[in-house]
Amino acid sequence: MSHSQLHPLQVNPATGEPYLRLGSPLENIILTPQRPSDVAYNVPILNNPDVVRWLEGLPYPYTPSHAESWVSSVIEESDAILRELREASAKDPEAPLKIVGGCPVRILREIKEDGSEVYLGDIAFRRCEYLHVAHEERLRLSEENARRQVGDPALVWCIGYYLASSHHGRGIMTMALRTLLSAWAIPRMGVRRIRAEVFMGNIGSVRVFEKNGFVLDRTLEIESPNCLGEMMPGCYILWWEHP
Repeated sequence: MSHSQLHPLQVNPATGEPYLRLGSPLENIILTPQRPSDVAYNVPILNNPDVVRWLEGLPYPYTPSHAESWVSSVIEESDAILRELREASAKDPEAPLKIVGGCPVRILREIKEDGSEVYLGDIAFRRCEYLHVAHEERLRLSEENARRQVGDPALVWCIGYYLASSHHGRGIMTMALRTLLSAWAIPRMGVRRIRAEVFMGNIGSVRVFEKNGFVLDRTLEIESPNCLGEMMPGCYILWWEHP
């Protein structure tokens, strides 16, 4: 396969796996596709209250069965994007870079001095479904957004992520989002608008977004449960638009 359509991803010469390296001073952290072996690392992170307190929509307790199902679905999505790029490259190796509907690398891994890797977390873009919006309005906005074609500047995206608590407070997610935005989301997905939803109290995530140019739009004081079943008092809505 010609790797031109993978730009700006690099390819591990030993495994053939594409990856994206974070910027300085976090060059020892890379983003890769999901792997089947990640199941074992997913479970403890997503059973840690310090992580899942700020998440919603995931089962808790989080079992190996949950992880296996999730990992399989993410691998399928990544494989589909890579297959689309492979087919585009085979059809015309000199064609302009193709705009695609997702990013095939989303799993954060720390590379140690001995070459071993540590699973850190996940960050992914998805079409916005307008959570924390009144039901009828949510349906209307979600359906409109779902009909938009990949690359449409009006298409609104959302971001979901988590990071192992052992690596909180190091600027990793700030740099991961910055790297994905500049290297992939903007040039390879045509992302122009992003809506971020953050539970009230999660100041760390608010800072991650604000450091990447997101602007606080409003605070919705509507109670909703987190993954632990705790009722959260509301959420912050932040927006980012491509300059």
